[in-house]
Amino acid sequence: MSGHALVVGVTGISGGNLAQRLVSDGWHVTGLCRHPRDLDERITPLAADLEDADAVSVVVRGTAPTHVFFTTWSRRGTEAENCDVNGRMLRNLLDATAAESSVRHVGLVTGLKHYLGPFEAYAKAQPDTPFSEEQPRLPYENFYYVQEDVLFAAAERDGFTWSVHRPHTLIGWALGNAMNMGVTLAVYAAICRETGRGFHFPGSQQQWEAVTDVTDAGLLADHLIWAATTPAAANQALNIVNGDVFRWRRMWPRLAAVLGVEAVPFDGELAPLEQQMADAGEIWPEIVRRHGLRDLPVDSLASWWHSDADLGRTIETFTDMGRSRRLGFFGVRDSQSSFADLFARLKAERIVP
Repeated sequence: MSGHALVVGVTGISGGNLAQRLVSDGWHVTGLCRHPRDLDERITPLAADLEDADAVSVVVRGTAPTHVFFTTWSRRGTEAENCDVNGRMLRNLLDATAAESSVRHVGLVTGLKHYLGPFEAYAKAQPDTPFSEEQPRLPYENFYYVQEDVLFAAAERDGFTWSVHRPHTLIGWALGNAMNMGVTLAVYAAICRETGRGFHFPGSQQQWEAVTDVTDAGLLADHLIWAATTPAAANQALNIVNGDVFRWRRMWPRLAAVLGVEAVPFDGELAPLEQQMADAGEIWPEIVRRHGLRDLPVDSLASWWHSDADLGRTIETFTDMGRSRRLGFFGVRDSQSSFADLFARLKAERIVP
């Protein structure tokens, strides 16, 4: 089954990998974002600021998508602001597509902050693991909850089916993404290797020892397409992770070996990347020059703050895939390979040495 997919956030880690999978599968794909550059020529670009309802309405008019995939978000200083802007962005988009009277399904990508809480209250609650879709919402403001409610109301109004997808930390190809641990670790390792610094695990003792998981961006793309085209998956919130679990105390030295650095023994103390890499902006241009890399600012590649948040948690974080399995989704990925494949592409594309 295929159709006309409107991918919102087409240059991000979720949207970009999804759009590539869709065009490879024969879909007609339109990609919407603020600055749709460097897209596959098979993707029709649309440029608009999702906060501008009139602009969104204008660019969507006449596109008649059958499937909408909303894969973007905007970060603000407080969760109240996050709720306002992210709810408004989704509402503007769904109001615009409603006028087309063509949409059959809408897929929304959120994440595990549904269970962990927003950054302001990150991991203050102690939810039970593995995280299950049946768990109730936490008693905190959370823009994921606002987006879900916007989606549910629009589905009732317009008669489309929906799916909500909750990945863990996404690993995959994307540049300029605000939540990209894989690229962040590759850049961190390159700086450590070039400067002789130690490749320290930056996070908490709890994350070092606990069971965890990640989500391959390609697997998320598979999951989105499956849910959009499988009647049994309609109107479901669905976790999506690789299907294996690991502990960072085992994974960290393995990643170090792939990246060509030596892992420093973990001493139990936080070593945040934001502090370790405070001078990265001064160091990176010389690494770029010396190795003939693509001239991209380090801050457009590495999201120190987000990897610090992921790796600094003080609770165990892993996910139950039972609901998707029962509905017929059996996709899996090997997490070490997810990282290694990304690192290999970053080298091939001259992003890291």
